[in-house]
Amino acid sequence: TCDPRQESSGSLARMMIGGDLPHPQHRESSVHGDGVLVVDRLSLAADDPFGTALHDIHLTVRAGEIVGIAGVSGNGQRELLAALSGERRVAPAGAIVIEGVPAGRLDAAQRRELGLGFVPEERLGRGAVPEMSLAENALLTAHGAGLARGGFIRFDAMRDFAQQIIAAYRVKAGGPQAVARSLSGGNLQKFIVGREIRLAPKVLIAAQPTWGVDVGAAAQVRQALIDLAGAGVAVLVVSEELDELFEICDRLAVIAQGRLSTAKPIADTDAAEVGLLMSGSFVAGGAHSERHFSPAGALGLPED
Repeated sequence: TCDPRQESSGSLARMMIGGDLPHPQHRESSVHGDGVLVVDRLSLAADDPFGTALHDIHLTVRAGEIVGIAGVSGNGQRELLAALSGERRVAPAGAIVIEGVPAGRLDAAQRRELGLGFVPEERLGRGAVPEMSLAENALLTAHGAGLARGGFIRFDAMRDFAQQIIAAYRVKAGGPQAVARSLSGGNLQKFIVGREIRLAPKVLIAAQPTWGVDVGAAAQVRQALIDLAGAGVAVLVVSEELDELFEICDRLAVIAQGRLSTAKPIADTDAAEVGLLMSGSFVAGGAHSERHFSPAGALGLPED
């Protein structure tokens, strides 16, 4: 017999998205290579009094796989994303390697030239400029994709690029000239993710890719990430949505107190184990721990 609560939930979802709730279609595993993105012994001081320092981070993301990072907000996610994206440069240069090139000292634009794509957590303000059109926002990261030549903007190419994203990812917008702030959160997120994917990255880092978007848009974004990995791209997803991570990832690590656990295959872990790791258990017992374990600190709460 069916659970009436599940039937009610399914009916609500169908009303919200105008059809059956889509489920991501997983691809055959195509993981290969030693690592498109390799992080080795990355340590980084916090950039403000309320930040979290990173300690001895190790991580490898290979072509064709999705690696997830779970954790309670405030445990070093922001600092890690800043270090990986190039917002903050790190030393030594080999602490971050992209496609075999030491990239720790490179800025964000130089890392993009190596094939790094990045979807920030904040859609408006970092992923897109609110008062700029979608075509203009495409130019922010895609100027090297034929949208500018000889120092001059190719406006027709810029509009065409934006229109291709709108069509491919079913973005509900009033065309390439629609301003970013006029879109719903889900549609703007689909545009930002689509923009990064159309740049054919070798590695894509996505922060909270479906946070605050409706179920239909979330399913589309997740499927886009799965398809990207299926095409041989290395994908790193940082999210607080455990269901999302278990749904799309091949391996999963946890960040707590600025330290990263070993990434384990999804089949070898579960929500209970991940929850324990999120409390900082691996930090408390780890050989590299440099400070006393505090449950409050692991959850980002003030200590007594």
